[in-house]
Amino acid sequence: LGTISVMVSDLGREFFSVYHLLLPIFLWSLLGAGGWSPLESNTQQWLQIDLGDRVEITGVATQGRYGSSDWITSYILMFSNTGHNWKQYREEDSILAITGNTNADSIVDHKFLHSMKARFLRFVPLNWNVNGKIGLRAEVYGCSYKSDVADFDGRSSLLYRFNQKLMSTFKDVVSLKFKSMQGDGVLFHGEGQRGDYITLELQKGKLSLHINLGDAKLRFSNSHTSVTLGSLLDDQHWHSVLIERFNKQVNFTVDKQTQHFRTKGDSDYLDIDYELSFGGIPVPGKPGTFRKKNFHGCLENLYYNTINIIDLAKRRKPQIYIGNVTFSCSEQQIVPITFVSASSSYLLLPGTPQIDGLSVSFHFRTWNKDGLLLSTELSEDSGSLLLYLHSGRLILVIQNVAENSMEISAGSSLHDGLWHSVNINARRHRITLTLDNDAASSVHATTLMQIYSGNSYYFGGCPDNFTDSQCLNPITAFQGCMRLIFIDNQPKDLILVQQGSLGNFSDLHIDLCGIKDRCLPNFCEHGGQCSQSWSTFYCDCSETGYTGVTCHNSIYEKSCEAYRHQGKTSGFFHIDSDGSGPLGPMQVYCNITEDKIWTVVQHNNTDLTRIHGADSRKPYAMSFNYNSSMEQLEAMMNSAEYCEQEAAYHCKKSRLLNTPNGMPFAWWVGRGNEKHLYWGGSLPGIQQCACGLEESCVDIRYFCNCDADREEWTNDTGLLAFKDHLPVTQMVITDTNRSNSEAAWKIGPLRCHGDRQFWNAASFTTEASYLHFPTFHAEFSADISFFFKTTTVSGVFLENLGIKDFIRVEMSSPKEITFSIDVGNGTTEITVQSSTPLNDNQWHYVQAERNPKETSLRVDNLPRKILEAPDEGHFRLQLNSQLFVGGKASRQKGFVGCIRSLHLNGQKLDLEERAKMTPSVKPGCPGHCSSYGNLCHNGGKCMEKYNGYSCDCTNSPYEGPFCKDEVSALFEPGTSITYIFQEPYPVTKNASTSSSAIYADTIMSKENIGFSFLTSHTPSLLLYINIDIQDYLAVVLCKNGSLQVRYKLSKDRPLVFTFNSGNFANRELHYVKIIRDGRELTIQIDQVLNVKHNFSMEIDFKAIKSLTLGKVTESLRLDPEVSKANSFGFIGCLSSVQYNHIAPLKAALRHPSIAPVTVKGSLTESSCGSIVETDVNTVTSVYSSSDPFGKTDEREPLTNAVRSDSAVIGGVIAVVIFILFCIVAIMSRFLYQHKQTHRSSQTKEKEYPENLDRSFKNDIDLQNTVIECKREYFI
Repeated sequence: LGTISVMVSDLGREFFSVYHLLLPIFLWSLLGAGGWSPLESNTQQWLQIDLGDRVEITGVATQGRYGSSDWITSYILMFSNTGHNWKQYREEDSILAITGNTNADSIVDHKFLHSMKARFLRFVPLNWNVNGKIGLRAEVYGCSYKSDVADFDGRSSLLYRFNQKLMSTFKDVVSLKFKSMQGDGVLFHGEGQRGDYITLELQKGKLSLHINLGDAKLRFSNSHTSVTLGSLLDDQHWHSVLIERFNKQVNFTVDKQTQHFRTKGDSDYLDIDYELSFGGIPVPGKPGTFRKKNFHGCLENLYYNTINIIDLAKRRKPQIYIGNVTFSCSEQQIVPITFVSASSSYLLLPGTPQIDGLSVSFHFRTWNKDGLLLSTELSEDSGSLLLYLHSGRLILVIQNVAENSMEISAGSSLHDGLWHSVNINARRHRITLTLDNDAASSVHATTLMQIYSGNSYYFGGCPDNFTDSQCLNPITAFQGCMRLIFIDNQPKDLILVQQGSLGNFSDLHIDLCGIKDRCLPNFCEHGGQCSQSWSTFYCDCSETGYTGVTCHNSIYEKSCEAYRHQGKTSGFFHIDSDGSGPLGPMQVYCNITEDKIWTVVQHNNTDLTRIHGADSRKPYAMSFNYNSSMEQLEAMMNSAEYCEQEAAYHCKKSRLLNTPNGMPFAWWVGRGNEKHLYWGGSLPGIQQCACGLEESCVDIRYFCNCDADREEWTNDTGLLAFKDHLPVTQMVITDTNRSNSEAAWKIGPLRCHGDRQFWNAASFTTEASYLHFPTFHAEFSADISFFFKTTTVSGVFLENLGIKDFIRVEMSSPKEITFSIDVGNGTTEITVQSSTPLNDNQWHYVQAERNPKETSLRVDNLPRKILEAPDEGHFRLQLNSQLFVGGKASRQKGFVGCIRSLHLNGQKLDLEERAKMTPSVKPGCPGHCSSYGNLCHNGGKCMEKYNGYSCDCTNSPYEGPFCKDEVSALFEPGTSITYIFQEPYPVTKNASTSSSAIYADTIMSKENIGFSFLTSHTPSLLLYINIDIQDYLAVVLCKNGSLQVRYKLSKDRPLVFTFNSGNFANRELHYVKIIRDGRELTIQIDQVLNVKHNFSMEIDFKAIKSLTLGKVTESLRLDPEVSKANSFGFIGCLSSVQYNHIAPLKAALRHPSIAPVTVKGSLTESSCGSIVETDVNTVTSVYSSSDPFGKTDEREPLTNAVRSDSAVIGGVIAVVIFILFCIVAIMSRFLYQHKQTHRSSQTKEKEYPENLDRSFKNDIDLQNTVIECKREYFI
């Protein structure tokens, strides 16, 4: 850059500290012998270069001092336009410690990512050669910089007048640079008489763009658009602005931050009348009067649609009106200071002691709620004065030994980062505190003693180990900036403080304000609210649905399958299909009652809807709202294996698709606003209904039943199952306006099942095998989650490299998982240790996360390990290579085992598809039951599936997806269930020699009997096992409410175990467990061990014949006590009855026709757990647990919503016939009950076609409970 002048600092004193410094400074050893080396090497030294004028600097280069061991290894740069008010050079919005030299001779270049414009440049050494001192030769690279500048003094403006009265533009571009010390002021404004306007103004240090495209009649509509960018823009440094508008689309850029938005309103044109004003908004007809506060500062290179406004003004062109504007930028010589440390920063300034009164004023800005601003000991024993921030309020305290402390306060939320002025004035006994020069709101107080000015004023904090009462700090030290400090009405020159000739200080940055807005850019994701202190930021994630320090992680699961995996049952849940991605959560219904887990999304109209009077000129249209965005629905469907929506059209003389060749009279609109001409049950692109595809339409000439155009009701119903077309967003019908024409339609909820993410897995067979994917782009936030299982001792799960940055997750040992990352600050490594080996061939979960605040790693349910990120440094993770999964680019230390459900920033990586085309990697991974078998409860057996597992409840008295749903029923007087052990009976789907059938005369070495009951009736017979003519086992509820277990196995009297700890007929649920292992008997009541008994050796155990629940109806010799209890049998609720692996109650309810079970009397399925506090004799209506929205019998087209007048008349006649029929039915039932006892189970068994082979029916699993009960009854 040519010849430069140099200033150096030695302990803050500006002079040349070595004699061999050459001017200009050259790098080359032949020309540049020597260099700068201060007398003392410490962090207070700097080298300042004056480039003579403002230039554009693109880079620097450094060398050590010639022929020495003196060089710097790292340094920071500072720049300024005036030699004051310095600014630190930043990259990625962080102060950059630039790498220096490793010897005295080599040249190290540093090219800036973005050039900077400055006249003055400072090199501030941070570290240097430990065996030498600071030594530096430097050169600066760049080019000249020319600009047009205008200075506005807060009362001035520029007016650019158009050649015509109205300027109507479809496209606008405005660019400028500005600098200011004021936080408010209008930079430019234009408006039209129709209501259009555009305004750019500073508001509290932020830049706001207001724009309205419209006319006067839209003045009261919501067409105004405002966008705010930037922060701390009143720092007296240059900031760039670019506004680009193309019709309604606007790009608004302040410095490096850009926001894209669309304006409101209907117009595409901006209509401005007469002129644009810069620097303020003048009032027409009133020269020097402005509507808002004017801009006070400088504008540079101001362009409006390629027109250089300042250049026109400088050349005094007639279209420019100049109002008190000068064309050079005046620089106010204000020196700010920064208090860096929360513990050790302070500034000591002298006062004039013993003056009658006190006067102190200064400006401050901070993000901290608390901090000491000022402490001084007053003269003449008048006490101490303290001024500090507490919870954002300004507190002034005067402490005096002779009287109580006096305290006054002012302001609120003063930790907002803005400049605030403070003025303290005391005269004799009166003290006044004024905030922000608002004299009207000044706070006054009176003291008993007269106040005298002190000798020493401590700003920001107190010195370390300071015990003298001259400085008191009841709160933390101040972190922030101050300027314009006046004591006793005299300004204090802070440059003298820097040079060591005035006062004292510690941990200060003088001549710069180092405040930074840590909420810009906002790292809080998903709508989290950002707040900050001086050193960090915080995110409030409440009501966002996300958690974590940056609101990155969703609190919801990605699918219903994931909720099922947690053991959840059917219900409403929120799912977040893309996890930590940009899409928010959505509410769905998870139907977890079947082997297929259905995700159900309702819309605003799932009822059967009747329509009349629609034709092509006046079509009927219904749009559907799913209470979710289309992006959310698409993400949910893309994750599913299958999706469907039922489409039903009931018609009477109303055509649907007008097949075979006509234009359709009805259609539906799906994803992407695409119109579809096929109906449910048909294939995409084929104009048919289900009956046309199946060749079963009522008229074979047509492909839809409704297209036959008949007078009687018919329908076309089927499933729309092509995922790419779903969901249905609109239904349009045009043929219900003819005589006798009517129709009813229904579009069901969106239903999907399967999770293509949760079980998506790949198996890596060798250490050299891996999968590769595109680069992982996660500059500021990265989260990685997956499951793995292996038997090897180590291996890399994934790795992605950049030029310097990288990210890696690996198993470093059998008990350790390590997450390593480098974003330019050096490698950060975090390891979680497990107490048990992780190579146990079980599934383990890993979640690694990195964001600007912390790096964390979690393994299974072990505590999350967290490392905090540095306050300053690089934050951007820059990767450029492929992402390797299961290995490294070097093909060393690869992972051998399985990886499943791999997600990066919420996005699924399809391991299976990539594995299909990669050698040594197999799609899928077997062995899920080894990890998840414990989720199958109550004797359920885990069954392997390709994608996941299922629970086989064959040998369990429970059912449901996890064998946790009780199977229970209500017993009325005389109800009896008898299970006969006499014929070979297969209990598995595939009968074999290993089948666990029970044969008569088989002696059981072990017996496991369990059930639950609830009743209020005594005496009762709950369970009776018939062994032979005399031997039995009975569970009896006695008259007094006690419980007896009666065991008779010989000619002797029966063994009777009586439990009288309470009344068991108390309408509460009780649990009975009877276990016999050989000759040892154990009886548990209500989960408590009550009895242990050992049978004598003389006892012979025999095979059982039958098991009866409730009343014994067989001709058996019951002993008197059992016979009394058997008078009514059992009245109440029995649940989950089990004898070894047989579930007699479940068999009676689920398979009464194929199981060796006999049901007599009334048996009503119910839920014992739901009727604990109700009358057990009261039965309410039936509802479907599998469909929370209810179902309509759609075989008939007419419902309450679809009835013609004739149908109503017919309905009345039907009601009369129904009443007569009921009377006859009641009389018939009365006569029938007097003739015989007949089984009347109210459950519905499985239906089988008549042509099924009998042996195939026998092979059906008796205890198969994978299919959930479709009905529940409530008491």
